[in-house]
Parts: sequence; C-alpha cells; structure tokens
Amino acid sequence: MQKHRILLVDDHEIVRTGLRQLLELEPDMELAGEAATSADALARLRQADCDLVLLDIALPDRSGADTLKLIRGAYPDLPVLVLSTYPEEQYAINLLRAGASGYVRKDAPGGEIVRAIRQVLQSGRYISPAVSEMLVSQLRPDATRPLHQDLSEREFQVLCKIAAGRTVSQIAAELFISVKTVSTYRSRVLEKLGMRSNAELTHYAVKNGLV
Repeated sequence: MQKHRILLVDDHEIVRTGLRQLLELEPDMELAGEAATSADALARLRQADCDLVLLDIALPDRSGADTLKLIRGAYPDLPVLVLSTYPEEQYAINLLRAGASGYVRKDAPGGEIVRAIRQVLQSGRYISPAVSEMLVSQLRPDATRPLHQDLSEREFQVLCKIAAGRTVSQIAAELFISVKTVSTYRSRVLEKLGMRSNAELTHYAVKNGLV
C-alpha cells in the first residue's frame, strides 16, 4: 500500500506528538518530518518529499498565513491543511482564499482530522460542516458575517500585522512589497472596516480573536 507522507508543522511538541500518534494508526499515512517554526518547515520541504503539510496558523517566527503564501509560491501543487485553535469564522475563509486546501480545528476528534487529511489527498479540498455553513450563509442577502471576511488576502495580512504591532516598514519587509503598497492596503482596510486609525484596527482584531 502506498503511504502518503505528511509534514507536521506546529510549535507545540505535545500537539506534534498527538498528531504523530494519530498518523501512526493509519496504514496509508506516514510522517515525513516535523517542524516547530516556519523556517524549519521550509527547510524540511527542500530536503524531503511530502504529500501534504499540516500547518499550524500560529508559529513563533512567521504567521501561518505568511508561511502558507511561501509554500504556495515554492510548491504550488502541494496540499496544505491548516490546523488552528481559532473558530472557523475568524480565519477559515481568508485562509482558503489564500490557497489553503482546508481548515480544521485542533480540538476536532482524531477521526475528523484523519478524514480531512484523506479528503485533501483525494480531492484537493476539505470543507468542514462549519465552513460549509458559513459559505452557504454568505449567499443569503441578509447574511451577517465578520467584516474582515470581505478583505482580500493581502488586506487581511496587513490587518493582522498592524494589530500585531508591526510598523509599515516591517510589514513591507515581511511581505516583500513596498512601503507605499502597504500604506495603500492599510487605507483600503480602514475604508472597508469603517475605521480611522491603527488603534481601531487593533481593537477590532483583538475583539475578533485575530491576534
């Protein structure tokens, strides 16, 4: 039986241990490697082949969204299943737009995580019942949803970085874009969210669990 090789990317050893034990129970899956940081994950991808990346959204050296962007750029056909402690309404839609193959909660039952992995490997996409309901609800004309779900991928990244205390120069360096472009995205975010300052953006992000 062909075994699918999975790279685990999470900065918490106890989480990696649990996921490793979960994969060891599946006859068609095996561990390709583990990484605790974004840099380590990218290095391991260069060293060994894998069929899927299980990616934590919160890493100590770079956000999961930024790591996803880098993986997508270097390995466009490699599926990335995002793991998170955050509820789906906070990040799922934006990360799916950014190229994630699926979004699953860390506190989901082990069987659901395995199903998500298999579904991504087989069809390239995993949509949980919660995310599916969110997508359907957005089609209703009277639907209410978090304002940040209307932001583009780049706008969402800039919002999260501003809320995390990054300066315009730091954001430009991290996203490999100009300071002027960052300022343009910031202006768009302020306009779409109906806000006037970084303080308001930070308050919104904290209130909605984005940082």
